[in-house]
Amino acid sequence: MPKRSRLRAAAVTATALLLSCVVAGCGDEPRDEDLTAQQLSWKDCPAPARSEGGGSAPSPLPDGDRWQCATMKAPRDWDDPEGGTIGIALIRAAASGEENDRIGSLIFNFGGPGGSGVSALPAFGDEYTALRTRYDLVSFDPRGVGRSAGVRCENDRQLDAYFQQDSTPDDAAERTALLDHTKDFNAACEKNSAKMLPNVRTTDAARDMDLMRQVLGDDRLYYFGVSYGTELGGVYAHLFPRHVGRAVFDAVVDPTQTSEQGSLGQARGFQLALDHFAEDCTSQSQDCPVGDTAQDVEDRVVRLLESLDGKTIPGIFPRRLTQSAATNGIVQSLYSKDFWEYLTEGLEQAYAGDGKILMLLSDLMNGRNENGEYSNMTAANVSINCADDRPRYSLAQVQRKLPEFRAASGVFGDFLAWGLVSCTDWPVPGAAGHPDVSAPGSAPILVVGNTGDPATPYEGARKMVEALGPGVGVELTYKGQGHGAYGSKNTCVQTAVNGYLLNGKLPAAGTVCS
Repeated sequence: MPKRSRLRAAAVTATALLLSCVVAGCGDEPRDEDLTAQQLSWKDCPAPARSEGGGSAPSPLPDGDRWQCATMKAPRDWDDPEGGTIGIALIRAAASGEENDRIGSLIFNFGGPGGSGVSALPAFGDEYTALRTRYDLVSFDPRGVGRSAGVRCENDRQLDAYFQQDSTPDDAAERTALLDHTKDFNAACEKNSAKMLPNVRTTDAARDMDLMRQVLGDDRLYYFGVSYGTELGGVYAHLFPRHVGRAVFDAVVDPTQTSEQGSLGQARGFQLALDHFAEDCTSQSQDCPVGDTAQDVEDRVVRLLESLDGKTIPGIFPRRLTQSAATNGIVQSLYSKDFWEYLTEGLEQAYAGDGKILMLLSDLMNGRNENGEYSNMTAANVSINCADDRPRYSLAQVQRKLPEFRAASGVFGDFLAWGLVSCTDWPVPGAAGHPDVSAPGSAPILVVGNTGDPATPYEGARKMVEALGPGVGVELTYKGQGHGAYGSKNTCVQTAVNGYLLNGKLPAAGTVCS
């Protein structure tokens, strides 16, 4: 939720041409080629682009093989497939097993929306070593993300100001300022990316995946979707049920919810995760440095955020830690139990007047690197969500909903409620109230829910199973903490998932792992 090129001069020229194609589109002229017949040119991966998060080129795989990258052409507008094309950036690790054991390509989407799969797959690749024995591991930057005709909105300086704004306004002047910031951001997206904004819906990305399946040479789609990737997978299954092979959904989005209901669910989910963090800290043998009891831990968090609303503290010079940045940092740390130690240290330091750690966590959430450069994660996230979601919320509507959000979480309720205005005045209408994932005739899909998931609450797994339809979704429950289940390295979960993807063996519906 998550690299400088070493190419020789001749390859640099080819890469520059390729990147210009990816960013600007591979030509707006009409075409008559069959895109399903295109041949991908796989080459050693360069460093991720700034829009993908930057950094170094991915390190070789444990067996010495190198990550390979390519670009697939896809229609800019699937409603006008004979028009211009864009480039979809791909990455793969070729299967490590025997050729006659290879099943095909296993395509990953790690969520967001707005996350770069080209950057994420190498970062998480070691977790999928077993799956690589029979699959090429493949991921991609979905359209509008990274190098796949990435949406551009505000520049780095403007984004620093955008993320420092007061995102939980207390009076009319602050509410007006929040809406003005939102309008400025949305206007910048329209100014810089008008051609792409109507064409970044999840249905468009699902059609890209079906083209990808064909170009990769597979009769069926083999798929592993995480978080928003489960929504994308569900939409794919709805559009192409007969093309689904073996698929796994982990950290499952509730496809029946509106954006308001989803945000309310996240308020409850992150509150539950904070409860678990506080209980864990105060149950250790050594003293918890951020509270004497679980309630004390949470009360101190509330007081910190209230104090930051009026008086910021030093963060990462020259920026200061605001209430919004602190809340964002806390949210980031609750995605994984592995981050709880950083939350403890960050809170301890913030109570002493030092906001560096919470600001680092906030930067991670926002896609900002240590050089002050942002990926296009936020721009893509807003663009895809607003293209997908039909509801548009006014300030007055959010104010009426605040009591319900505050009842769900005294810490995160306001923060998530006011986020509903992000699509106000968006230049493109939203597609629907919620996605359609009904998939009669699809092969079984393994749906994995985590009881302690803050970002995609556990109830979403059951809702996804029901929405997919009879005989499609098979639910597996993991009693754990954090966002997702497979990455927890729980043996029961990984055995079940690997058993299905590698051997076609589904666990019994309702299996529980703990």
